Amino acid sequence: MRSSLCLSPGILTQEVHIMNGGDQATPASGSQAVDRALALLQITGRAAGRGASLSELIEASGLGKPTVRRLMLALIRRGLVEQDSASRLYFLGEESYLLGTLATPRHGLLEIAADAAVRLAEVSGDTAFVNMRRGSAAVCLHREDGAYPIRTHALETGAQHPLGVGAGSLAMLSALPDAEVEIVLKDNAERMASDYPDYDADLLRSDVARTRERGFALNPGRIVPGSWGIGVALCRPDGSIAGAMSIAAIESRMLPPRDGELAELLKREAREIEIRLARRMPQPVLEEDE
Repeated sequence: MRSSLCLSPGILTQEVHIMNGGDQATPASGSQAVDRALALLQITGRAAGRGASLSELIEASGLGKPTVRRLMLALIRRGLVEQDSASRLYFLGEESYLLGTLATPRHGLLEIAADAAVRLAEVSGDTAFVNMRRGSAAVCLHREDGAYPIRTHALETGAQHPLGVGAGSLAMLSALPDAEVEIVLKDNAERMASDYPDYDADLLRSDVARTRERGFALNPGRIVPGSWGIGVALCRPDGSIAGAMSIAAIESRMLPPRDGELAELLKREAREIEIRLARRMPQPVLEEDE
């Protein structure tokens, strides 16, 4: 079964493969070396504001010091990474910026959706979010606070949760085909057991079913008691998941009938965002009939 929460039909086929952590004494194969180098690039990217130290890269990757230094030098030669001469910290390089710019037409969700978050926060008075899928996780790209004096801080910019945990994250999970939902649950099983022991796979499946029935995701304080959220998925023209918009507030501001009113606000903004996404997506070139 595939959810009808996306406005556009299609099947998501993107997969993200994470490398195994341990370093090995034997030389890495070509594909393994690429996986390791890209993992180091991702670690560097997550520390973009402050820079990543060599020790941090070693600890986060599980690789040995010689391997990390060799791969970071390769990334530096390609311009994907830079090392500050004074602090010796690593930062994303100019080539990474260029590649990100080239990917904007397909993946520049924040650029397209930021104004929608501002409007949602202004109209609702609550906190609005732009969320993005990252493999089996959800990432908060942007947080926009409204004027209501009591706010929830369960989700901050840059925070990552297993896909399905949180309103926007649950909206994205619910918009996937059943088979892919099961893959995500399997990928996240270990983290869910350690970080969210009361939020098991069966409860997530139940939340997915309810989300599909009501047409929007509702997080009734599952992460932080009293902090509720409502979310809707954002889909590309091919049906793949671009991200989600969500609103969070204290419980008393999320009860019926207001939950439905907020969901309609989200759906209206989601439709506009999906139209803009469609305009920016490269269109296939069709051959003319001879």
